[in-house]
Amino acid sequence: MRYWLSFLLFLFTGIISTVAQKDNSNNAFHNNSFPDSTKKQGILIADIQIVGNRRTKPYIILREMSLKAGDIIPASELQKQIEKSRNQVFNTSLFIETNITSSSKTGDIVTIKVEVKERWFLFPVPYFTLADRNFNQWWVTEHRDFSRVNYGIQATQYNLTGNNDPLSIWLINGYNKQISLRYTLPFFNKSLKHGFDIGYNFITQKEITDSTSFNKQAFIKSNNYLLTFQRADISYTFRPDQYWRHSFRVSFTHELVSDTVLIAKKYYFPNNEAAFQFIDFTYRVRYQNLDYNAYPTKGYSFDAYIYKRGLDKTSNLWQVGLGGMYVKPVFNKTFLKLAASGTIKTPPNNYFVDQQLYGYTSNSTLRGLEYYVIDGDAGVLTQATLFREILNCKLKTYIKNKSYNHIPVKVYFKLFADAGYAHNDYAGNNMLNNQLLYTSGFGLDIVSFYDLSFGLEFSFNQLGQHGLFLHVH
Repeated sequence: MRYWLSFLLFLFTGIISTVAQKDNSNNAFHNNSFPDSTKKQGILIADIQIVGNRRTKPYIILREMSLKAGDIIPASELQKQIEKSRNQVFNTSLFIETNITSSSKTGDIVTIKVEVKERWFLFPVPYFTLADRNFNQWWVTEHRDFSRVNYGIQATQYNLTGNNDPLSIWLINGYNKQISLRYTLPFFNKSLKHGFDIGYNFITQKEITDSTSFNKQAFIKSNNYLLTFQRADISYTFRPDQYWRHSFRVSFTHELVSDTVLIAKKYYFPNNEAAFQFIDFTYRVRYQNLDYNAYPTKGYSFDAYIYKRGLDKTSNLWQVGLGGMYVKPVFNKTFLKLAASGTIKTPPNNYFVDQQLYGYTSNSTLRGLEYYVIDGDAGVLTQATLFREILNCKLKTYIKNKSYNHIPVKVYFKLFADAGYAHNDYAGNNMLNNQLLYTSGFGLDIVSFYDLSFGLEFSFNQLGQHGLFLHVH
């Protein structure tokens, strides 16, 4: 508990210092009057022109740029700020191409031109995914069983009103059923700092995990639905600048399991109840300064959250987490990425619903341990990746539309090593808890547009096992 309190104090100190910082955003867009002595110190940005934004509102693009009309910057900083602005605009995920250039008007007065090619925003596409945690789990453990497939329609409008406000509607059938609605408005005020997100999920499942044995999931299966899950949530978001993001979410969750589950697994929910409902709160702060959020090759990011579940002793749970990433070019077209995260839950308990820790999602898995899950109430995970670009090309699509007449493709070769630790007072026969975990391997990453990447990895783990794994991000 002493370590947990120190960890929590450190987190609060960082958050408070962040929130207390004064907003130094430049509002010179509306002020073109500068003393002559100031003008002599650098280059004046006289105007910013935007071309190619058919749906996206101009102020959404200007909001992401570090350059503003009326700014005066040193000549040596101009190209750096142009590149930073290009990365920030591209990271909105609204455009397949972004180009920013400067042209001189008179002496030290320049005009900035922003050229963008918008993505295809409306995606009423068929939905097809596996009911299992990852492809290898389905291919090997479940023997490529096509009955374990979820299918339906995933309709998403990624830029509904031109304000980078996505609206998504998912209607899923198959092995599990799901209805999902979500709308996000990043800014609802004139200062473009405050936004909100609202959503609803309804899920029914014929199969649920009720325990782990030797770090493998044990399932309860039925022809009838074993679990019904409903959640409604709303979030308030605050973005003081291009890099910091704060959010506060309130959710209400109701889960109901069948009698079959209660017979097979005692204390699946607290007090062995069939229903479990609670309200929860999450505060999250993020800092992202990356050249490309989906597959960064330069920059760093930070993420921290505090989660509180329940207003009574039965549902009470606190969870705190920290994470960070640092990416740096080390040679020509060669990059090093370091990532680390940690989480702790309190009070510790043996309710299965509170035990999940590593291996349940793609971003919380040690590469090489894809077939395993690791439960616990506290853990750390570190990852190191050395990767090199070996191919950068554009594939013709023969589509006449200029925005989609080619598909950019990059291929990276990588070496990686992961390490982690998961503490669990109720480990039972699970052999991966309460000890150092380590894996390594090599592979290829294929990165294309629409933030899509594929990973093909050959990994080794501490158990002496090795295998080929496919990841889709």
